[in-house]
Amino acid sequence: MAITHTNFLTQVRNYTEVDSNVLSDSILDQFIRNVELDIAGQVDYDDLRKYATSNFTIGNRYVSLPSDLLVLRSVQVIDAANNRSFLEKRDTSFISEFFPKDTTTGVPKYFASWEDNVQTGAVILVAPTPSAASTVQINYIKDPPHFDSSTNTFISTHQEAMLLYGVLKETYGYLKGPEDLYKLYSDRYNQSIQAFGLQQMGRRRRGEYDSGVPRIKIPSPSP
Repeated sequence: MAITHTNFLTQVRNYTEVDSNVLSDSILDQFIRNVELDIAGQVDYDDLRKYATSNFTIGNRYVSLPSDLLVLRSVQVIDAANNRSFLEKRDTSFISEFFPKDTTTGVPKYFASWEDNVQTGAVILVAPTPSAASTVQINYIKDPPHFDSSTNTFISTHQEAMLLYGVLKETYGYLKGPEDLYKLYSDRYNQSIQAFGLQQMGRRRRGEYDSGVPRIKIPSPSP
């Protein structure tokens, strides 16, 4: 059974022997969020993998990105015959040099990160400018959900210890507590991250094997 948010905060305070007068709910919630974002940055675990589809607008070289995007993994173009091709990532200077005019049209081959602001949201720039309203698929890592009083997440349910170690690391850093305890929970957190990453890789390999895609055989030296 998944731990509740209240019990998790109590657990942190019990470990540190510091009460809510110092470690308020809002402070611990910020530590939880810091750890959630750190985990998502280090391991693109399955629960965060998403894709979104839309269509290019003819003559418009800008494509809006999903509002819950954290990390852009890839961009694909899907034509009328359902053929897929990945766009190559470039920087904006490449686009400006080789495709300086919006009037250069065709099937997009490249994309670059463009801007992210409150008014327009995150946008990518594609080149050449789309000449057809082909489907575009955005493959990405979503912003991880936040574990709070009303929401249990994949991490709080399935990786409670890793979350706890990360929050304790944050907490001892904040309290400027004993160096040995800070190092202890930092090491445990890092070990948990590595184990979690290997677990996710193993699941994907098994999934590929089950789907009929052979694994790459890695030769091992003779004893």
